[in-house]
Amino acid sequence: MSEELETVLRLVADGTLTPEQAAPIIDALTRAEQKDRREPAFDIPDRVARGLDRAHRRLQDAQATMAEHAGRAGGRQLRIRVTEHGRQVVNLRIPIGFVDTALKFVPGIGGDQSERIREAVDAGVLGPIIDVESPDGDSVLISVE
Repeated sequence: MSEELETVLRLVADGTLTPEQAAPIIDALTRAEQKDRREPAFDIPDRVARGLDRAHRRLQDAQATMAEHAGRAGGRQLRIRVTEHGRQVVNLRIPIGFVDTALKFVPGIGGDQSERIREAVDAGVLGPIIDVESPDGDSVLISVE
């Protein structure tokens, strides 16, 4: 995890930023890190110049993401509820802006489900996205609220 991302998460944890304020920044940092991984290493002077360029792109990405989130219709949070044997064991609320990042860390959510959740969030869907229930009382409900 990058230092910038850790700093943003620390600011959310200590209450300096709300999750809604941090979401577009985290989205932009995550996208920028993915782009950076594909770029080859260069010597020090080039790396400094490229670092400045990346910082500028990150700022532009963050501004674009903030504008996108401000205009996005739909819910404000993703809810994940898991019930085992009729007893609720997980009740997690994730701000919409953190969905892409959070889906990478939630165990048991595969690529197809992740894509389905992302598409629903991007489309501004409200209500259940995934609702699975077994006869013995186990269930998983993922919805946008």
